[in-house]
Amino acid sequence: MGRIIAIANQKGGVGKTTTAINLSASLASLGQKVLALDMDPQGNMTSGLGVNKDEAENTVYDLIIGNVGIEECIYENVIENLDVLPSNINLSAAEIELIGIDNKEYLLKEEVDKIRDRYDFIIIDCPPALSMLTINAMTTADSVIVPIQCEYYALEGLSQLIHTIELVQERLNSALEIEGVVFTMYDARTNLSLQVVENVKDNLNQAIYKTIIPRNIRLAEAPSYGMPITLYDPRSTGAESYMLLAEEVIHKGEE
Repeated sequence: MGRIIAIANQKGGVGKTTTAINLSASLASLGQKVLALDMDPQGNMTSGLGVNKDEAENTVYDLIIGNVGIEECIYENVIENLDVLPSNINLSAAEIELIGIDNKEYLLKEEVDKIRDRYDFIIIDCPPALSMLTINAMTTADSVIVPIQCEYYALEGLSQLIHTIELVQERLNSALEIEGVVFTMYDARTNLSLQVVENVKDNLNQAIYKTIIPRNIRLAEAPSYGMPITLYDPRSTGAESYMLLAEEVIHKGEE
C-alpha cells in the first residue's frame, strides 16, 4: 500500500515544488517506486521532471473532470522508478467546472485509489493556494509535508495552512496527519536562517525533519534543464540534502 504525501504551503516561493520534485526523485533513486502527481496548474513539477507540460495529452485536469481514467494520464518511468502524472494551465479551469458536482472533494482520491498499490510513494505537489485542488490533494493523502523557507515571514500563513489541514481532518479525511515541517533555502552565512529555525521550533507544535535544505545554486538551476538535482548534479549539497530527507521519510514510515 503506497504512502501518499502532499507537499503543501499556500505561500509561494518556499521551495514547495523543488521539494516535491527532488524528494520524488531521491526516493526513486533509493529504489522506491514513486508516482509524482502534479496538482499545481503551473505544472512546474511536471516540467522539472522532464515532461513537456504543453504537449502532455492527458493531465490531472482531464482526470478530474472525468474525461479519462488515471491509467491514461501516467507517464511511466520518466526516470528509473519514477512515473509522472502531469499538469498544465488547463487545471486552473477545473475549480469552475467542478461547481455543483457531488463529492468534488474526492475526485482525485477515487482515481488514485485504483493505482495506489503499485507504488511505494505518491508525492503530490499542491498549488500555492488553499483551493479545491489542494483539498482534493489532502483528501487523497495520508500526510502533509510543509516546506518552510528560512526567512523572516516564515510563520506567516502557516497557522492558516494548519487550520485548513485540521478542517480536512474533521470533515473529509480523518486519517490525514501533518508528517512534518522541512526547512528550505537555509543560508548558513546568516543569523536569520538560524533564528527562523529556532523560532519555528519554539512556536510550532509539529514534527520537524532533521534534514535542512540549503540555499543552493545547483538546485535552482536544475528545473530549467528538466532534471531533478539527483540527475543534474548528484554531488551538490542540494542533492545530498534531498537524499537525506528521502531516507528520513522512508524511515518515518517504518516507525
